[in-house]
Amino acid sequence: MDDPPLTTDEVRRYARHLVLREVGPDGQRRLKDARILVIGAGGLGSPAALYLAAAGVGTLGLVDFDDVDLSNLQRQILHGTRDLGRSKLASARDRLADLNPHVALEPYPVRLAPGNALDILPRYDVVVDGSDNFPTRYLVNDACVQAGVPLVYGSILRWEGQVSLFVDGADAPCYRCLFREPPPAELVPSCAEAGVFGALPGVVGSMQAMEAIKRVLGVGESLAGRLLLFDALEASWREVRIRRDAECPACGDAPTIDRLTLYDYDGFCGLPGSSEDGVGTGATSGATGFPSRLSPAELRSLLEGDQAPLLVDVRERWEWDEGNLEALGAVHLPLTELTASMDRLPRDRPLVALCSMGARSAGVADYLRDRGFPRVANLAGGLAAWAREVDPGLVVV
Repeated sequence: MDDPPLTTDEVRRYARHLVLREVGPDGQRRLKDARILVIGAGGLGSPAALYLAAAGVGTLGLVDFDDVDLSNLQRQILHGTRDLGRSKLASARDRLADLNPHVALEPYPVRLAPGNALDILPRYDVVVDGSDNFPTRYLVNDACVQAGVPLVYGSILRWEGQVSLFVDGADAPCYRCLFREPPPAELVPSCAEAGVFGALPGVVGSMQAMEAIKRVLGVGESLAGRLLLFDALEASWREVRIRRDAECPACGDAPTIDRLTLYDYDGFCGLPGSSEDGVGTGATSGATGFPSRLSPAELRSLLEGDQAPLLVDVRERWEWDEGNLEALGAVHLPLTELTASMDRLPRDRPLVALCSMGARSAGVADYLRDRGFPRVANLAGGLAAWAREVDPGLVVV
């Protein structure tokens, strides 16, 4: 039986869609029939849900168990001052209904967990992950792999964001193909600890909505197999190609994660536990007189001296492969291997931690000092600053 035609109100509401060759009436009806789940009604979930509703996605699922706090309003644009203290789902229901009454909202006021993920996610055509913690990201990924539901991934911190499409076909990579293991929990700052620029989730969340809509319509080139990295300070996008890992424990040829309820996601991500990381302060490291952070110019001077520090690059392998300072003696020690491989680092030589923007490496520098390494500095601004000020030919992603 053919789908019923769009109503007069819908034709007027979606007029700018209907004139697009890639959408038209048939595409708009596909959007009306679509079911999309958004994980989180926070920084990423807010713009994603708003644009999905505005586009005419017929059914929006929304998972969140939190209440609206004043500190949310700098970036979580689903909510307003009058919503303070209300549940985010109640606030989202009112805002989305006002934006588009044709959209049915299916709220889930729960914490997503191994026991309920496969009861919720398989009901939807696409999942948009707006979560802000590693256990949920890995859980959502594994559930999407097992349910065969495409996953639109996004993450943000400080001034940087990432977005991709995972689990979209037999040969498409999943989140674990890119990030096999999370970094040590004590080295991962939350947005509350590290900060996030308010407009950044608007950019990334909107991109997530765009990918979900394109997936429903079957138009354009998707982000499957591609990771986009956005640097708001530099106003630049970079792209990294990613492939499915045949040895991935979730989507590989012989997956080992087959029952979510038997998998300890908090333990895998090093939780519970409090984060003790922080950013460099510019002070010296205790009584050693060695600085806790260095500018690119200061690091260059040290490297030209008699006691050059050892450079420790803590980025992921794919970031290192794009560009690195191995010619200057840098060693590669990813965050995920730091705890197990710390003994590889000399304690009698100054160390300088490196990453793309200086955020991850600041936590590493503090972490190493706390564990008895007397002289550890962070490269302020990361390798992006080094490329700007010292080596323009260095590729940094």
